[in-house]
Amino acid sequence: MQSYYLLCSGTLKRNENTLLVEKSDGEKKVIPIENIDSIHVFGQMNFNKELLVFLAREGKPLHIYNYYGNYSGTFLPRDKNVSGELLVRQVEHYLDPQKRFFLALAFVEGAMFHAKRNLREYSGTEPFIQKIEEELDKAYSATSIAELMGCEGRAKEIYYQAFNLFLKEEFYFEKREKRPPSNPVNALISFGNSLIYTTILSECYRTQLNPTISYLHEPRERRFSLCLDLAEIFKPLIADPLVFRLINTGLITKDDFDQDLNGCYLNDRGKEKFLKAFDQKLKTTIKHRRLKRKVSYRTILRLECYKLIRHLLGDEVYAPFKAWW
Repeated sequence: MQSYYLLCSGTLKRNENTLLVEKSDGEKKVIPIENIDSIHVFGQMNFNKELLVFLAREGKPLHIYNYYGNYSGTFLPRDKNVSGELLVRQVEHYLDPQKRFFLALAFVEGAMFHAKRNLREYSGTEPFIQKIEEELDKAYSATSIAELMGCEGRAKEIYYQAFNLFLKEEFYFEKREKRPPSNPVNALISFGNSLIYTTILSECYRTQLNPTISYLHEPRERRFSLCLDLAEIFKPLIADPLVFRLINTGLITKDDFDQDLNGCYLNDRGKEKFLKAFDQKLKTTIKHRRLKRKVSYRTILRLECYKLIRHLLGDEVYAPFKAWW
């Protein structure tokens, strides 16, 4: 199974037991439903209730992005993987300050580990790595979620400051800005982070986890905050190295962005390049040292959800994923 990224405009509909994409120029493409992991709609795509009922029956999430490529929402089929016991445990770990802090710290630790791992690939980054380690030490001594998030925020700022040491000079990056992204690097980071978020949401959906109950980020209405927690670990592992590679190999150029008063965003050609690289990355396999077999990056995301479930149920203490290769 694979994710399908629809950048075109047209109609998406059910065609017996398949999906049919009819592009505005008349071109048609049939997608067997059994091949679909999830659908990501970036273009102006029309669809109807019959399609949504079909996707619900088949358990296929459909993610929607706005004109700029930012995440807008998800159609999630009716939840078949419900577990009252796990839901109670999730809430229990949120309400207990010590249990919540343990998980929140684990997500921060995983994020900082992969940020430092990225920087070690480049010379001259040692002072930045040292500062991130200092923030991690402070995080271990923190006594509240707010204090922990302060450490995480400062570490991330230090991490981003190091980017100019190894990114092409024409992609100079002053600081992280999200709403709206102010330059190409910010646009790439935002786009990659959205994809990590929706991919983790798809994987959470296939487990019994409730994605609205989180530990590092505060649970709020209208967002799946547990996906934000887990995304902290995987943004620097999956999305950021893609940004570095796309820029430094010249696969992404300044011509792949639209920039106006509303900010800087990838155009359709740029999105297509990023999505192709992202999909290849998720399919890349590594030898899992515990399972003793090859698993893809996508599978690693699913395994992380199961690790968290085992912790919540008291079967195994959670430790964040840390790449060992």
